[in-house]
Amino acid sequence: MAAQKDLWDAIVIGAGIQGCFTAYHLAKHRKRILLLEQFFLPHSRGSSHGQSRIIRKAYLEDFYTWMMHECYQIWAQLEHEAGTQLHRQTGLLLLGMKENQELKTIQANLSRQRVEHQCLSSEELKQRFPNIRLPRGEVGLLDNSGGVIYAYKALRALQDAIRQLGGIVRDGEKVVEINPGLLVTVKTTSRSYQAKSLVITAGPWTNQLLRPLGIELPLQTLRINVCYWREMVPGSYGVSQAFPCFLWLGLCPHHIYGLPTGEYPGLMKVSYHHGNHADPEERDCPTARTDIGDVQILSSFVRDHLPDLKPEPAVIESCMYTNTPDEQFILDRHPKYDNIVIGAGFSGHGFKLAPVVGKILYELSMKLTPSYDLAPFRISRFPSLGKAHL
Repeated sequence: MAAQKDLWDAIVIGAGIQGCFTAYHLAKHRKRILLLEQFFLPHSRGSSHGQSRIIRKAYLEDFYTWMMHECYQIWAQLEHEAGTQLHRQTGLLLLGMKENQELKTIQANLSRQRVEHQCLSSEELKQRFPNIRLPRGEVGLLDNSGGVIYAYKALRALQDAIRQLGGIVRDGEKVVEINPGLLVTVKTTSRSYQAKSLVITAGPWTNQLLRPLGIELPLQTLRINVCYWREMVPGSYGVSQAFPCFLWLGLCPHHIYGLPTGEYPGLMKVSYHHGNHADPEERDCPTARTDIGDVQILSSFVRDHLPDLKPEPAVIESCMYTNTPDEQFILDRHPKYDNIVIGAGFSGHGFKLAPVVGKILYELSMKLTPSYDLAPFRISRFPSLGKAHL
C-alpha cells in the first residue's frame, strides 16, 4: 500500500518541553502543526520528565535574564489556560564566597535589569536559614522571582493545549528519514508526511537526525544522577518553612543545586549540574553503568552543608543533558536548508526558558524576524563546523 502523505505547515520532531512550546506557538498562530515523538507519552528517556525544575531570572548572561521576563508571562498564561498551578514562587538562593566573580556578575545583571533581589551576609543567612551550614563563610544572593516549575504538569498542559488548538500529537512514531526540499518529507516507522517547514527538537537524538542532512553539531550527551535526600525532621527543608531553591557556586567544577521538599514527601532534591557521557539509546538499559562520582560529591556536600538531611541518597533517578561546548543553546536554521530549524544543546538549563525558545523556533520556521538577538545561539559560533560538514 502506498505511504500516506499529509501536508503540514510545520512538523516538530521531539515532544519534550522545547518541541511542545514550539508546537504550542505554531498552533496559537493557526498553523497546521504535527508534533512527532518517538516514544509513547509520557516517558522518562529524555530531558523533560520528572516533577520539578528551577525557574529563575538570576543568570550570568544578561540575554537569558532578558528572555526570562517574557518566559514568566507565558508560563502564567499557560497556567491560566490550563486552570492548574504550574509554578510556585519560593525564591532562589545563590550561595558562594563574597569574592566569587560569578556571584558578582549575576548580582550586577539583576541590578541592571531591575530584578528584585537581596544580598545576604553570612550572619543574615544563618539567622534566616539556620539549617544551612556555611563552613567557609559564604554569602547569599536571593532572586525573589525564583521558584519551582511543576515539569510533568507543564508538559501535560502543553500537550493538551496543542490538541485543543487543533495541533496533532503523534507518539510512538520514530523518524527514520528526512528528505529536504521545498517541501520537507519526513518518514516515520508508521507513514510519510510533508511540511513546508521542519523543526528538530530531538534532544540527545539531534545528531542522529542531522548527520544524513550533512551536519553534525558539537553536542555532548550526558546521563545525570538526580538525587533525593531524606529529611531527619520532615518538612524542615519544605516550602512551608519558606525554604528556597538554591544554587551553590564555586565548591566544585560545576554547580550544586537543590529544591525544597515536595515531589516525594520528606525528600529534598539536591543534585550536581553535570554527569557522565552516555548513549541515549542505553539511557534506560539495566546494563548501563551508573557512575557514582557525583553522588559521592553530593554526599559530602549534604553532610557538610545541609545537616538536617541524611547524607545518603534515598532515591536516584536519571535525566539526560545535551550540552554544547559553551553551554549556550543552538537556535538556528540548517546552514543549507532554510526551512529546517534546529533547537538543541539546552545544557541542563533550558526548561524554564522553553516558552521563549519555542517562540523563537516558531519565528524561524515561519521566516519571521526573531524577537531576540540570536547571535549567542548561532551554529556559526562553532568554527569547526565549516562548509566541509555540509
